[in-house]
Amino acid sequence: MTMSRAVPNLAFRRLRGQHSPAEFAAAVRRAAREIGEQVACDARYIGRVEAGEIRCPNYAYERVFLHMFPGLGLADLGFSARETVRGRRQAVPAGTAPPAAITTRNDEESDVLRRAFIASGSATLATASLGLGGPAVAIPAPRGTHRIGESEVRAVEDAVRQIRLLDDRHGADGLYKVAAQPLRAAYALLDTGTMTRRSTEDRLHAGAGELSLSVGWLAHDSGRHEDARSHYAEALATARVSGNAALEAHAFCNTSFLARDTGRYREAVRAAQAGLRAAQPLDSARLLSLLSLREAGAWAGLGDRSACEQALGRAHGFFDRGPADGDPEWMSFFGEPEREALEAQCWSALGEWGRASRHAHRATVLQNPYFARNLALYRAHLAKDLAHAGRPEEAAAEAKRVVDSLDGIASARIRGMLAETRRVLAAY
Repeated sequence: MTMSRAVPNLAFRRLRGQHSPAEFAAAVRRAAREIGEQVACDARYIGRVEAGEIRCPNYAYERVFLHMFPGLGLADLGFSARETVRGRRQAVPAGTAPPAAITTRNDEESDVLRRAFIASGSATLATASLGLGGPAVAIPAPRGTHRIGESEVRAVEDAVRQIRLLDDRHGADGLYKVAAQPLRAAYALLDTGTMTRRSTEDRLHAGAGELSLSVGWLAHDSGRHEDARSHYAEALATARVSGNAALEAHAFCNTSFLARDTGRYREAVRAAQAGLRAAQPLDSARLLSLLSLREAGAWAGLGDRSACEQALGRAHGFFDRGPADGDPEWMSFFGEPEREALEAQCWSALGEWGRASRHAHRATVLQNPYFARNLALYRAHLAKDLAHAGRPEEAAAEAKRVVDSLDGIASARIRGMLAETRRVLAAY
């Protein structure tokens, strides 16, 4: 049987406009939450739609897209009618038995937050429920000569996305311990599995490295700094072994952030600069902007105002170039609110509390409320900066807003900032 070639969905590509696939995917997830849907849209899904691989979205995505573009129908979005792409049985000639199994894998029909890979044959499962309303994450643990293919790689990639989505809503404290189990399973695949092809091995290295960074961030945000350091180092080693510049830049970015948070400012500068070198070949000015902000924060920690301002200038220049198709998927969080928040941290470290407060306030105003954990974090920063700036009433009011919003959010970083705010306010 001859398979028809996918036709690019140019209408959908036009609707994306100047947004990168990662930014557009983030907008899709926000729109979903507005109508009570839950979809794990990412840059890869957007790419598949635009390539014509997804001829018709599932019902959840359909509702989200129609909500995003009122007045347009599926045909206006470049999709085919549902009845033309699914739901029809294959005709079987009279007098013959139907095939034992005629199946079509509809990846777009499966929300990755609800999908758990079930391995067959000799593979066993290493399964961890991430809790907080999330389903199980299942990654196969190979035995013997089990060959690693598309299903195993997808399971690892899905685990990364699920952890990031849950962290967006709930913070790290309740996720870290259970997230470590799928991470062990992912590295077991690398250690003992046999790859079907080189591209599969490259994707598995990338997926395992990103999973290590995600679990490392959960450790970082929940105050387990040595665990975070170990996970980040593991991701960096994976990047070096596989020659993955994007993963290397991500690992250095997180390492710089952790070093700054733990007072190792020289290390933070060196890690940020190493990340910038790794990121140079990549088509992502936004990644260069974030790494420059990491460097600026480290210089601020050292009290070097001149070097901090130079790094901030570079960060603004890179950011103003706008998004690009080469922006990594994990950077969907990095928009204007995060840029303002990171700059606020620089001025805080330099003791310029009024300037820090202005940037922190802009971060809270610009942040989408659906990213509950980040909004609470920005407000906690603002409360701390206001307290140090000698504005106790405003600081107390902002701190109360943080406390009132913490239902379902667990973050040691936020608790630490609130504790600092209380200590400063005690003087008043």
